[in-house]
Amino acid sequence: MKKTGSIILSVLLIAGIALTTFGADGQRDKKKHKTDQDGQQKVASNVPMLIDAKRNELTGNDEKAEEQFRQYIDKYPDDAVAYFELARILENKKQNHEAVELAGKAVKLAPGNTWYKLFYAEVLQLDEKYKEAIGVYEEITILHPENLDYLYQLAALYLMVEKYPEAIRVYDRIEAQAGISEEISIQKEKIYLLLNQPAKAQQELEALVAAYPDEVRYLSILAEFYINSKMPEKGLETYKKILEADPGDPYVHMSMADYYRKTGNKQKAYEELQLGFANPNLDIDSKVNILLSFYDISKLPEDSKTMVLELAKTLVAVHPNDPKAHSIYGDLLVEDKKNEEARNEFLKVITLDSSKFLVWQEVLRLDVMLEKFDHLAEYGKRAIELFPDQPVLYLFSGLGSYQQKNYTEALKSFRSGAKLVVNNDELEAEFYMYLGDTYHSLKDTTESDKAYQKSLQIKGDNAYVLNNYAYYLTLRNKELEKAESMAKKAVTLDPENASFQDTYGWVLYKLGRYSDAKIWVGKALNDKDGVSAEVMEHYGDILFKLGDPVQALEYWQKAKTKGPGSAILDKKITEKQLYE
Repeated sequence: MKKTGSIILSVLLIAGIALTTFGADGQRDKKKHKTDQDGQQKVASNVPMLIDAKRNELTGNDEKAEEQFRQYIDKYPDDAVAYFELARILENKKQNHEAVELAGKAVKLAPGNTWYKLFYAEVLQLDEKYKEAIGVYEEITILHPENLDYLYQLAALYLMVEKYPEAIRVYDRIEAQAGISEEISIQKEKIYLLLNQPAKAQQELEALVAAYPDEVRYLSILAEFYINSKMPEKGLETYKKILEADPGDPYVHMSMADYYRKTGNKQKAYEELQLGFANPNLDIDSKVNILLSFYDISKLPEDSKTMVLELAKTLVAVHPNDPKAHSIYGDLLVEDKKNEEARNEFLKVITLDSSKFLVWQEVLRLDVMLEKFDHLAEYGKRAIELFPDQPVLYLFSGLGSYQQKNYTEALKSFRSGAKLVVNNDELEAEFYMYLGDTYHSLKDTTESDKAYQKSLQIKGDNAYVLNNYAYYLTLRNKELEKAESMAKKAVTLDPENASFQDTYGWVLYKLGRYSDAKIWVGKALNDKDGVSAEVMEHYGDILFKLGDPVQALEYWQKAKTKGPGSAILDKKITEKQLYE
């Protein structure tokens, strides 16, 4: 029983060979060939041999097929088919140079075969012989003047070799057949601008508008051309035509705003932007991009700043359920240092879309700035549930618990977050800094010291850690020389910090260097943010040691008015005596 698959394959192979043998017009080339009794010119050939070679190519045996086609060419050098088929194999192997040579021979042997010419032009381009490819396409367009695809390809080749006038002539041929179109008009406009012929570019766009008077988009293109070509009056006139044709078009307001901006009319530009922003049909991304251009709002003049914030407010009013609207408004409010309002906008974002980690982080950051520590602790935990692998969230959550004096919960957060830090020394050092503070609050001085030491091993110039560690050592009268060194470094890193000045002065006091202590605690008395009871009491203690009990009493009394002071402050005042 015969296998039908083999029969089908043979039929397909014969059909393929027949197509390439006789070409698109079904005729052989009539040059240099013998004729039969009917006058039909013939070429010496061996169809079974061609079929066998083609079968090997189609079944993936390209090497064998190539060998067979080369053998065929040796036997039948005037048959174009083998040259074409071999060229195709070589093109697939990226042997473009030889493919060009073989495809060229196929075209010479069968000059009326369009498929051969098209393939020849293709391999010429692959071999970067664009001018030769242009010549082939010129021949093809003469053979098939009605085929617009060939004309488009010819124009593209002219553009590739920067023969712009020739490209325009081809586009004119296309227009003569197909009429004026957006694609051709815009392409010709661009070419004329490259040729520094703006008047002709203008004519192309005006002709496009005249051909399609109801197409508002073409009016927009023309208006933009006028604006860019320093014809603002014509541009404005065209924009007004757009508004007449389509009063609800939201994009024209953006274009008119740009026109007024370029002509220096800030107020009119703002009014047009407001009209565009108030239109729900203008997509939110376009509005957001406009606001992003004003992102550094802090550097804007006050009137411009007000306008930008009003636009953002309009954005959230028109798109109340889009998180992007609240997010950009929140960002602008942060830039304008309106932190409370910004926080409210970011809270709306996470209500609408809780998947944005950066927005959660910004909410928590603003909680810290606004000292909303109860909210910080609660929302820090919520954020951790959504993003459990983000260590900074544990830092925020721990800080919220710490400020609420929930030290056990804070400790848990700081420990968990520290384990997640990877390749971030700054963040890791901060975790151990807060662990040191938390352990101190839990009166675990051993673990507190370890945490501070670990923090300083990671980042030795953290002034906050240096100060706190030094102060807590001083309170315990432990390692005072080490404490003095750390406190001195802290105040060197941040010389205007009153808390650091007081710590350094207090360490010096503990070391018995009372005159130096007076200088440094005295600096802390000038704190512009207000002097604490602790600093006042310290200064009084120093004065007492320096033999001035009267002034010492005055400062102890001042400390009493500032706050509770130490546990023995009342005793010092009552007995007018220093107790330590």
